Amino acid sequence: MINSSPVPSVLAIPAFKDNYLWLIHDGVHAAVVDPGDAAPVLAALAAHKLTLTAILLTHHHADHIGGVPQLLSHAKVPVFGPAGEDIGAVTEPLAEGDLVRLPALGLAFSVRDVPGHTRGHIAYVREGGGERWLFCGDTLFAGGCGRLFEGSPAQMAASLDKLASLPDDTKVFCAHEYTLANLRFAQAVEPDNVQLRQRMENESAKRSAGIPTVPSSIGLEKATNPFLRYREPAIAAHLVDAGKLAAGATALEVFAVLREYKNTF
Repeated sequence: MINSSPVPSVLAIPAFKDNYLWLIHDGVHAAVVDPGDAAPVLAALAAHKLTLTAILLTHHHADHIGGVPQLLSHAKVPVFGPAGEDIGAVTEPLAEGDLVRLPALGLAFSVRDVPGHTRGHIAYVREGGGERWLFCGDTLFAGGCGRLFEGSPAQMAASLDKLASLPDDTKVFCAHEYTLANLRFAQAVEPDNVQLRQRMENESAKRSAGIPTVPSSIGLEKATNPFLRYREPAIAAHLVDAGKLAAGATALEVFAVLREYKNTF
């Protein structure tokens, strides 16, 4: 059952093989984040009798924007998205420091530039009272981070550091169910992390029960995600022992090797 309370909440809409499309709603109005496919969004709106009032996009990849044209054929709503990427449907281009106001939902989000996965990738951080929310697309994942399709290791490391500076209780609404694969890699590079071991047990139980592993939280990511923990000596030592990193490497060199290692893990 959807919550009919006016307090906004977030509904996960599974799509494709492992995407999550996020529907922010108050029981009456809704905004959708990264609608790669319109059909499940329209089905959720109809099932819960919600009126779409806005679309928020984090980056240009098709599995995040593919449903926009069909949604706009059903509702002419503003489309917020990164100013630094060529997304034709965007009516409200955004960059670092901009504020998105969703008056129908009584919500506002500040914008963070988080390049790395793509050059113009942005994230949305809820402002004001209530739960803290982060919609981060493919920059930060539960237990991992996005591939570097367009940006550099330095850009991605800086973007992740920026997100890691958010309060620990910030909920992390990432766009994919990659968690168990990410945590297997995390355990390989930091096998003595007790919190990571416990997280793997918890998340495995969720997936066995068909429950999403997201949202996560910034605090949990800081404790268990190697891409936020790349400055930890134990991770660098593991990479040196594995012959993937020279001794005495800088933190950024550790991050770059870690991200490359994950690509082939």
